[in-house]
Amino acid sequence: MSMSGIKRVGVISTSVLSILAIAYGLFLSSIVADVAAQDASPEASPSAVAAMTLTLDAEQSFARYIAQEELTGSGAQEVIGETQAIQGTLLFDEAWMPVAGSRIDVDMRTLVSPEARRDNYLYDNVLETGDFPLSTFISTGTEGLESGLVDGEETIFTLVGDLTLHGVTNEAKWDVTATLNGETVTGTATTTFVLTDYEMEKPIVGPVISIDDNIVLQMDVVAVPAA
Repeated sequence: MSMSGIKRVGVISTSVLSILAIAYGLFLSSIVADVAAQDASPEASPSAVAAMTLTLDAEQSFARYIAQEELTGSGAQEVIGETQAIQGTLLFDEAWMPVAGSRIDVDMRTLVSPEARRDNYLYDNVLETGDFPLSTFISTGTEGLESGLVDGEETIFTLVGDLTLHGVTNEAKWDVTATLNGETVTGTATTTFVLTDYEMEKPIVGPVISIDDNIVLQMDVVAVPAA
């Protein structure tokens, strides 16, 4: 499988990704509803103290993975796969303090990198998206946050919760930078994980010599008041 000519994900057209998000929106919603019904728990349900519920704007939100790999004849390079098939709710109390129970789901079948053959291999042999189409994060708390978000100010903290990927659930800690503008929250969240922690094997095939143990997951989100 050739992976030559890989470029950064910035070359992916935002308009194409927006169309992809719309096309998968209703389908993803139905899957999320089914998974939520099967996996319902106190953490997965909106907290009783949540005063505000925001929903992700899929046309402005992105989820991506970032991996470091080495190819024969090409050396080390960064690989990014991205999708806008992301859906979720963020919960806050009256002081704009994040509340446990926020949930984000990502359709792993829609992750796109500049190399389609890589994507197909990941779908079938690593992520096994036929059996595990979604990744889900449900928050359980925060670290480094003594008060709620302040309008017009950037806030940095750690969001803690349960990340389910490839059918395996582990605790994950996300480094979050968030800004409150009126009743809209924008931000970026980043975490790292090891493939074997989620019972996945490194895709060492074709010209791939090695892949770094740590894979980065990142989300750029825009959340608005729920309708």
